[in-house]
Amino acid sequence: MTSLAVKSLWARKVRALTTTLAVVIGVAFVAGTYILTDTTFAAFDEIFEDSLAKTSVVIGARDEVEQESGEVPSFGAAVLHRVKRVQGVRAAAGIINTPGGFFDSRGKPIGSRFAPKLIGSNRPPALESITYIEGHKPRDASQASIDEGAAEEAGLELGDTIRLASVERAKSFRLVGIVRLGDASFGGASIAGLTLSEAQRITGKEGEFDQIWVAALDGVSGAELKRRVERVAPPGLLVETAEQNAERNSNQIRDNLGFLRIALLVFAFVALLVGAFLIFNTFSITVAQRVSEFGMLRTLGAGRGQILTSVVVEALLVGLIGALLGLACGFAIAKGLNALFVAVGIDLPTTSLVLKTRTVVVALAIGIGVTLVSSFVPALRSTRVPPIAALQALEVPRSRRRGIAYAALASLLSVAGLAMVLVGLFGGANSGAAAGLMGGGTVAVILGVSLFSPRLVRPLASLAGLPLQRLRGLTGRLARENTQRNPSRTAVTATALMIGLALVAFVTVFAAGIKGSIATAVDDSFQGELVLRNSNGFSPISPGAAAAAREAPGVEIVSTLRATQAKLLGGDGGKPRVSALDRDAGSVLTIDWTEGGPETLRNFADREVILDKSFADGNGFELGDRVRFLTQIGRRPSLRVVGEFEDKADLLGSAVVTHGVMARQFDQRDDLLDFVKLAPGASIDAVQARLTRVIDRDFPTAEVMNQEELKQSQEDQVNQLLGLIYALLALAILVSLFGIANTLALSIHERTREIGMLRAIGMSRRQVRTMVRYEAVITALIGAILGMVLGVVFAALIAQPLKDDGFTLSYPVVTLIMLLVFAAVAGVVAAIGPARRASRLDVLDALHYE
Repeated sequence: MTSLAVKSLWARKVRALTTTLAVVIGVAFVAGTYILTDTTFAAFDEIFEDSLAKTSVVIGARDEVEQESGEVPSFGAAVLHRVKRVQGVRAAAGIINTPGGFFDSRGKPIGSRFAPKLIGSNRPPALESITYIEGHKPRDASQASIDEGAAEEAGLELGDTIRLASVERAKSFRLVGIVRLGDASFGGASIAGLTLSEAQRITGKEGEFDQIWVAALDGVSGAELKRRVERVAPPGLLVETAEQNAERNSNQIRDNLGFLRIALLVFAFVALLVGAFLIFNTFSITVAQRVSEFGMLRTLGAGRGQILTSVVVEALLVGLIGALLGLACGFAIAKGLNALFVAVGIDLPTTSLVLKTRTVVVALAIGIGVTLVSSFVPALRSTRVPPIAALQALEVPRSRRRGIAYAALASLLSVAGLAMVLVGLFGGANSGAAAGLMGGGTVAVILGVSLFSPRLVRPLASLAGLPLQRLRGLTGRLARENTQRNPSRTAVTATALMIGLALVAFVTVFAAGIKGSIATAVDDSFQGELVLRNSNGFSPISPGAAAAAREAPGVEIVSTLRATQAKLLGGDGGKPRVSALDRDAGSVLTIDWTEGGPETLRNFADREVILDKSFADGNGFELGDRVRFLTQIGRRPSLRVVGEFEDKADLLGSAVVTHGVMARQFDQRDDLLDFVKLAPGASIDAVQARLTRVIDRDFPTAEVMNQEELKQSQEDQVNQLLGLIYALLALAILVSLFGIANTLALSIHERTREIGMLRAIGMSRRQVRTMVRYEAVITALIGAILGMVLGVVFAALIAQPLKDDGFTLSYPVVTLIMLLVFAAVAGVVAAIGPARRASRLDVLDALHYE
């Protein structure tokens, strides 16, 4: 039976190739995801190890609460003197390694928008791990170095001027060195080097270090030196060996980027699910077309088990070949995904592509497993072919009992899936469990709809085919009737496209709601005319920007917002965002008070806190209660609740404290946002232009935006993410188009004599091509309609628990109509090959075809 399976595949090479492609694409996506993320993690490992190649021990502040920005507290430089006196120390140096902004002489940013730019300090030769490929290290406060990747991207050469900015005003430096660290690419990240004193000045850390690096004498191990240093280090510092520090940093990167692998694997799963429907449909049609062959084998004595083995071996070979090819294509997918991320401003560090044994095992298991599972039902169907089928082409009938069972299973899956989604949304489960329930429920609903969809084919085909029938008459009618001839086949083919378009419709509707909600939140929350923020949209800016804005003519009030993350002591262990506001913030922000009022903020004291209502209710806090936080620097402030507010824009986070408490207890002195209110009669455009000139000159990491620009900036970020999601879903759409083309090709094969008859009675080649294309269009529209309904329903469901946070669902009707048009065009594209093949059938040969 193995040789029979091989011969059967070889006799249907094109069909086998199309089916294999579905496996290849899904497996390649999975393999590419693992290869890309493993390569990125390996690059970070290499960067951390190379940077500490000459270091034995690293000293840094204990990071009690890890921040999303990745920043860690600095500490007093006096510790260095103690460390240098420790026995076994060969060299020790204080290090500055703080985020900033890099610009060329024309003010153009250097490096990727979302990647970190780090301002670092010189290391002594005993600890220096970077190589100067050109020039030399900075020798005075006017000189700087930069990494090779950033220099090439910005077209910088030795002697050029670069501008660096952190918490102090931006300063120009002469480029005297171009450096390289190991062989790994930094991606879009950049590193600029300064003298230690200048690095401390520009980052606002005079008399402080971010870290101390220590090299051991020969014969002293890193572990032994760590124990010695720990004896003299203050309690608030963390002492690690270089290996421990590199491993901890690598693990943090893996944790922070873990969502990337999960997200990409979700899209890979979608492609695999679509591919599974294609495989199922192809094998179903193949079994139906080989009835006579299986009947002959039964007549010659083949048992049901042997027939089953033959079909399963075919599926096994398709899965194995597809998995191997998909694994090979995974390298191309990894590079393609990286290029896609670069295109949207996310440039990940890279090194040589990494292929782990786990990736190979997962790729083979998924490729073979999906193919075997998808082909199992058609394989079982092949065993029911009776021997008499060898004498006359028979179609294996579907029993009424099986139809009822399918309907019952479809109803059960749909109801159970919907219940899982609702429990995930409203059941109060933690985020991980809720995501699992919603994901599992979504798959169950899709499977339920796919099982029920054959009953929807006839009405949907009539709806989608009616315009074509009126436009092209008999040709359109034949196309519509052909899609209704075998509802199960049409349904499975349409379902493959339904899955991809359901996700596209969901994302489209949800993104429209996000953009509308952002616009509403900006209009409702901001009373001021201008906002200062970091150009990357999320990092803090220098408080000097607010001071400069206060001096600008036409400005009445500048109120600042600072934010950090903390832990709630005695709470659920989460990391609520804590903000700080000026007492005059009520003049630039609209705060929806539920307890207290504007006077609460005007009389705000350092021992007090104002809570978001949902945070207070979730943790059982009321007015007068005391709230204790653990801050990043290990402080434990206890604050009395004096007010509550509702913040649908999520601007203020979970709690608001004074700026004094934010600086002393949370060690945050940089602004997240500065709100500017103009003096009566001042021109917004004129003030913005003047303020922009000042900010660009002195604080170029910040930007000045009016309300419309702020809304547009947020919408642009949503659109950028939307484009990325569309690109990732494109592979699933591509697989579904293969499914339409494959189904049409197989359908034409079994309708060869019928097409010959139509040609014989006068149908032209062009009409044959048109008929086949219209069949594809109707099938695609069936999938699009079902997908759009599912996408809109799921968007409406998921929007319900977000309404209290100000989310308003919006339905972009024009975009949804464009998706239907896209589906129709995709159907035409998928039908090009089968339509041409059908029109070229020889009439006489077709009439004699059996």
